[in-house]
Amino acid sequence: MKLISSKIVKILKKKKLTISFAESCTGGLLSSLITTISGSSKIFKLGLITYSNESKINILKVPKKTINDHGAVSEQCCEAMVKKLAKISKTNLSLSITGIAGPKGGTINKPVGLVYIGIKKGSKINVNKYLFKNKSRSYIQKSATKKSLELILGFIK
Repeated sequence: MKLISSKIVKILKKKKLTISFAESCTGGLLSSLITTISGSSKIFKLGLITYSNESKINILKVPKKTINDHGAVSEQCCEAMVKKLAKISKTNLSLSITGIAGPKGGTINKPVGLVYIGIKKGSKINVNKYLFKNKSRSYIQKSATKKSLELILGFIK
């Protein structure tokens, strides 16, 4: 993942673009991967770990109704997270991640491994749904982070 992180930093620097993250189930893993790259301070502006519902509501201003109606792990919550992050950070690209890393906490409708990743550039917003089958918490976190890096790369190329 370090290779793709390096590529992202290099491309963002070349294009003079900035990026920010709001992470939940990955707990800062994505921010960590980007900030291990020398020169990342030129492109990386903000990394929030909004792990609890309270932090999603209080920091990212996700409407309480959104979480009550759809859950913190939902397309609606992920979209609200990335929209507010973009406003707070004022970066060219913003990315949000919310999911169930497990091994507990899943349901039939929202199983362990369910992750939503939202990415916003300008007025374009994509929210993607993934189900990482392996029940290992570490595997799910790493898979969500890797998928996030791939999405960023696809957006900036």
